[in-house]
Amino acid sequence: MSIFLDETTRVCVQGITGRDGSFHTRAMVEYGTRIVSGVTPGKGGQEMDGIPVFDTVGEAVNATEANATIVFVPARFAAGAAMEAVESGAKLVVFVSEGVPTLDVAKIYKRTKELGVRMIGPNCPGIISPGKSKLGIMPGFIHSQGGIGVVSRSGTLTYEVVDCLRRSGMGQSSVIGIGGDPIIGTNFIDTLEAFEEDGETEAVVLIGEIGGTDEEQAAEFIKARMTKPVVSFIAGRTAPPGKRMGHAGAIIAGGKGTAREKMEALAAAGVPVADRPSEIPGLLKTALGR
Repeated sequence: MSIFLDETTRVCVQGITGRDGSFHTRAMVEYGTRIVSGVTPGKGGQEMDGIPVFDTVGEAVNATEANATIVFVPARFAAGAAMEAVESGAKLVVFVSEGVPTLDVAKIYKRTKELGVRMIGPNCPGIISPGKSKLGIMPGFIHSQGGIGVVSRSGTLTYEVVDCLRRSGMGQSSVIGIGGDPIIGTNFIDTLEAFEEDGETEAVVLIGEIGGTDEEQAAEFIKARMTKPVVSFIAGRTAPPGKRMGHAGAIIAGGKGTAREKMEALAAAGVPVADRPSEIPGLLKTALGR
């Protein structure tokens, strides 16, 4: 099993004829993802590498039975594209685009809840279920199939952790970059709950960063609800207060959201916290009794 995405998922790529959309579409197809359609307004009726292109997401979903979309659209058009995806009938929307205004994301998030749509992002690398399908911008070759679930607010840090896992012989069930913006469609708790219910996932790696209280809330959920081992890493230990570090949500404000607070909350919940990413495989093996 895997969570949210597998080899049966039928994908529509929004912005498929653009530079980023076409590049990542080819990478996803090469990995094995079932790309069944694409959308670029004004280019309906064309094809991109044999993939039919439509003017709207609704048309693409109706014609090709796509049940997931991925948004590769510039920031000024991305909110409209994501809202169109949410209302198209697709049940999974991966919102890769960054620089989307928070108020726009709030409106989209509200609509996902009304319609029962799973949105991942915005400003995220996406999701991959190794050996099955990838819906995002992550390098597929560093992943390997196995029993470790990974959820992260970071992008490139996720790749480093996954590579450490692979080199240690620990494959992954699913790897999800949830994004680091102040409002995101899928959070730590959503993902931890799915991993807890997934029969293939044996243990989970949680990668957090400064800003907000998502990690503290995740620690409470882990302590109360998780039966599977969880290990963690928190980025941004040396970040100065009041300065945004990387993601829009990665800012320490009013004394809240520090790395120390997050590490202490996780430790109190029984979650080992690695000092560096390379320590994660060892912590997992200890937690799994290997």
